Amino acid sequence: MGIYRTQLPQLDGGVFLTDGGIETTLIFHEGFELPYFAAFELLKTPQGRDALTHYFVTYVKLAGLFDTGFILESPTWRASSDWGALLGYTKETLAQANREAIALLEVIREAHSGRLPVVVSGCIGPRFDGYLPDKSMTAEDARHYHSIQIETLASTSADMICALTLNRVEEAIGIVEAAREAAMPVVISFTLETDGRLPTGQSLGDAVVQVDEATAGYAAYFMINCAHPSHLETVPQDAPWLARVKGFRANASSLSHAELNDATTLDDGDPHQLGQQYASLMSTRLKGLNVLGGCCGTDHRHLEQIAKACIKPR
Repeated sequence: MGIYRTQLPQLDGGVFLTDGGIETTLIFHEGFELPYFAAFELLKTPQGRDALTHYFVTYVKLAGLFDTGFILESPTWRASSDWGALLGYTKETLAQANREAIALLEVIREAHSGRLPVVVSGCIGPRFDGYLPDKSMTAEDARHYHSIQIETLASTSADMICALTLNRVEEAIGIVEAAREAAMPVVISFTLETDGRLPTGQSLGDAVVQVDEATAGYAAYFMINCAHPSHLETVPQDAPWLARVKGFRANASSLSHAELNDATTLDDGDPHQLGQQYASLMSTRLKGLNVLGGCCGTDHRHLEQIAKACIKPR
């Protein structure tokens, strides 16, 4: 059982860093091929495991420099049943890959955690394309689908579940219910379009409220990922539901999802400017923000600038 499973330390309000855009870093900077953006494929080889270890350790050391906690997010965003089948995994080999991903993070935690907390998070992704809301599920279908991966992660030393890049409320509700059944803390992260709304057109506020109402507020907190700070300009300030949003993993680029899908080169934006935009959000719309990371196009340079802009010297 995860050492922080009964009480996530990031809920106490201290700043926690997490990593950046793992898939874009491994593809564009490290030269790996990741079919379907499946970073867990690297667990198959010593070279791949070394690359994953180096990637995460870089960020853990950065957290140490800024005296923050850290959330190790497993490279299992694509390690669910449908995506695993496309990659040639059986039910058994996919479960083993999820377990090996957490085991790798546990080794990193043991080697690098000191007086600062390091949380191990079991990452899950959407069943379908996170950018395209053209396929839907009922909440019950989503619960059934995601419970397989969540139950596997619950059998490891993971402290929590984090669902990234969700575009539909029904899937989010199903994930929360599956996590509740597995007695796992869970975090829900929605992706937003340039207008600050989910790809379905639903407002972020309505999505957060709907998930909480359907699940009796079981989610530990909510996040936003795979969006740029400029996409949040339409999000209202001081709305009550904003207190539930504690994490942000921004894209380096302000491009839309459609534009990013069509891009042939990596847009890594301006790390310094991104850091300033995070600081602005923390002083205006997302005053409860304390989990800081990155998504597509970001790497350790961006997280360093985010930390410099957002973390007050002790």
